[in-house]
Amino acid sequence: MAHGDMHGNQPGGMMDMRGADLEAMPEHARENMRRMMISMTAMHQGMIMEDADVAFACGMIAHHQGAVDMAQVLLEHGDDEQMIELAGEIIAAQVAEIERMKVWLAENAD
Repeated sequence: MAHGDMHGNQPGGMMDMRGADLEAMPEHARENMRRMMISMTAMHQGMIMEDADVAFACGMIAHHQGAVDMAQVLLEHGDDEQMIELAGEIIAAQVAEIERMKVWLAENAD
């Protein structure tokens, strides 16, 4: 599957939630979709900041939080030991990077 195929047929690769049958999805998919809508909104808001460095940090914080959210859903619903281990590693790495960007923002953003 090509990368763009994962995001539906919308221009720019954005997923169209209007056509999604959430009730037909497994619980883990519904939870991923719910959390994704939160992080997508936050990422968009961050990336439109006036200062490029601040926009990067704000957008990446939301992007990394999305990865943490997905990994948490996997920990709640997954069965494969390798994926569970990877999810834990992703959470640790992304949380550390989120913290680094928050510290940078506190020291540098107006």
